[in-house]
Amino acid sequence: MPIVTKLDLVMARRKMSLTELSGRVKITLANLSNIKRGKARAIRFTTLEALCDALSCQPADLIEYKSRHVRLYEFEINLIEMLRNSKKTE
Repeated sequence: MPIVTKLDLVMARRKMSLTELSGRVKITLANLSNIKRGKARAIRFTTLEALCDALSCQPADLIEYKSRHVRLYEFEINLIEMLRNSKKTE
């Protein structure tokens, strides 16, 4: 999916747990976890607004569009890095 969520990064910067954010935003842990893992198919603007308010951020801090080409490039870079690391451990 070309829309990538960065909720985990923003939460880490704010030192906020999923449970704490869930309480502030009034979203179930399951739904918030789905958003965090990029498994949500949609997100309401009211939810996005509540997340931004609780985390003191902008929507662009939470979601990002990555084209297929960028994702393919990142996959190739990660694969090369994995191969290099596996050769180092041999």
